[in-house]
Amino acid sequence: MANIENQKFIALDISGKNYLSWVLDVKLHLSAKKLRHTIDEDNAVSNEERATALIFIRHHIDDDLKYEYLTVENPLELWQNLNDRFEHLKVVVLPNTLNDWLHLRFQDFKIVSEYNSTLFKIVS
Repeated sequence: MANIENQKFIALDISGKNYLSWVLDVKLHLSAKKLRHTIDEDNAVSNEERATALIFIRHHIDDDLKYEYLTVENPLELWQNLNDRFEHLKVVVLPNTLNDWLHLRFQDFKIVSEYNSTLFKIVS
């Protein structure tokens, strides 16, 4: 439970349902730590930077994913493996989101806060 308190954002779920927001969060945090280049192709990364980025990424994925990718020692390789595993979600999520947006009607909600909540979910 103490592990959750140290996380900067929600860890990547093994189902990948939060993959799209997780990718954005990881990229932003790695950029802030000046480690974004560790997940880019053709990079010259020191061992210290590689280790720091790998620790950060592994700290923000589900425990089952950690065990699955236990032998991966390069943040770029881990990033690509996770991308290969969950990238297809963009193909699934976008059409569903567009459909939800097209069928969003204010009159379908009893209170404004429910409408706002649904609207923000679609937008995000």
